[in-house]
Amino acid sequence: MSVNPSWFLILSALLFSIGAFGLLIRRNVLVMFMCVELMLNAANLSFVTFSRMLGDIGGQATVFFVLVVAAAEVVVGLGLVVAIFRRRHHAVVDDLSSMKG
Repeated sequence: MSVNPSWFLILSALLFSIGAFGLLIRRNVLVMFMCVELMLNAANLSFVTFSRMLGDIGGQATVFFVLVVAAAEVVVGLGLVVAIFRRRHHAVVDDLSSMKG
């Protein structure tokens, strides 16, 4: 029994929409990072689905590079969040202007 690829694309669109909604609504930096990661994983799911449908490995190679960029983004982003947490005990996006110097 095989699953129709359109279900994977629907799931990908749903996950991306949840991530975009959370990114626009929430002000906590950690939650925003999780929403960005959710959006990147939704895009990865669609890349893998199209790669499987077309029988091409290009989509899977793209997913590898997206995961590498996401890992680098998490390292830099969490470094900034730790710097904010050391100065204050909460992390809100509006606090980034206090890091100017």
